[in-house]
Amino acid sequence: MKTLLLAATLLTTALTCAWADDKAAAAHGTAPHWSYTGPAGAIKWGELQKDFATCKLGTKQSPIDIKGAAKGNLPAIGFNYGQTTAEVVNNGHTIQVNLAGGGDVKVASGGYKLLQFHFHTPSEEKINGKPYPMVAHLVHKSDAGKLAVVAVLFKEGKKNEVLEKVFAAMPAKADGKVELAGGVNVANLLPTKRAYWAFEGSLTTPPCSEEVQWHVLKDPVEMSKTQLAAFKKLYPMNARPVQPLNGRSLQESAS
Repeated sequence: MKTLLLAATLLTTALTCAWADDKAAAAHGTAPHWSYTGPAGAIKWGELQKDFATCKLGTKQSPIDIKGAAKGNLPAIGFNYGQTTAEVVNNGHTIQVNLAGGGDVKVASGGYKLLQFHFHTPSEEKINGKPYPMVAHLVHKSDAGKLAVVAVLFKEGKKNEVLEKVFAAMPAKADGKVELAGGVNVANLLPTKRAYWAFEGSLTTPPCSEEVQWHVLKDPVEMSKTQLAAFKKLYPMNARPVQPLNGRSLQESAS
């Protein structure tokens, strides 16, 4: 199991360095410290290092304010998730759950394997100008190395069983890692109805790489006020501001 988790962690880090921890990146001389506010905050990312220039110059950046979407001939997302061993990581920017073999999805652009999921509060995506209290980003990779994200929005309500398990295990300090007892099935994090908005975007943290296929599920799931407070005790705010659409296609699935 440890070998599988290590492989998943290394693969995720190599392909989505925006969600790797700063210490590992700095060891390779690739990333200075960055944050969401202050001198190294989101509005300054593109100026921190030349490799982060896309954060400032990119034209297909994420997140966005989702409004005015056109009805598209989009297929239903084919979710094929299953029970897997998992590792909960505090990477210094969020809580991330690395998965040894979480399954895969099939979307309009092809098939992608699920690598990890992590959280932002408030939701980075806004819906008609308003954020949700939290969002989980489910990160996937295709055999060709392309990335696709499925975003699950959260509203306050009843206790969420998946979050209860993950948040009980989350390390309080950056660089902390904990094996998630019993593993997880990410299918249990999804809403019953799975209509979605789709657009082409980017990673939402440095280096803000583009050509990421985004799928934001329209129906939120519930989490308790206590669960939200537990996460915000570690990360009170870790959301990038919304970015211009710049003429991109924003589509809405029929179901």
